[in-house]
Amino acid sequence: MKTKMIGFTMIISIALAAAAGAADDGMMGTWKLNEAKSKIAPGAPKNHTVTYASAGDQIKVTVDGTDGEGKTIHSEWTGKFDGKDYPVTGDGTADMRSYKKEGKDLELTNKKAGKVTVTGKIVVSADGKTRTVTINLTDSKGEKVTSTAVYDKS
Repeated sequence: MKTKMIGFTMIISIALAAAAGAADDGMMGTWKLNEAKSKIAPGAPKNHTVTYASAGDQIKVTVDGTDGEGKTIHSEWTGKFDGKDYPVTGDGTADMRSYKKEGKDLELTNKKAGKVTVTGKIVVSADGKTRTVTINLTDSKGEKVTSTAVYDKS
């Protein structure tokens, strides 16, 4: 019985440590678009609110905004920041997304039917109050576009 209790305590401790590590991550929380500081390319989506939350041993990213035509969008992704593809729902330009941790920053890749549609980098400021997302995509005219969005932590 004592061995089982020690094993159970260790499992709970590991789970709590993993959750605490995710909570300490500078990406975690809700971010609001600061349009005045952003340089969003014409036709690029505007993610007005982005939320990173713990989901067990994974991270859930919820995005609310508008697409390049001004239509409301809501997408959700749950996975790990390990560079592997995980399904994304609600994003018309992607069915898979991966995030890869690079120090405090994240690199992201969106794919649709196995083809890369968007690449980008997410950088959180040293004080943890803002994050800058730079994405590269091909617009509906086939032109390469770079868009930069700045978010404030709320």
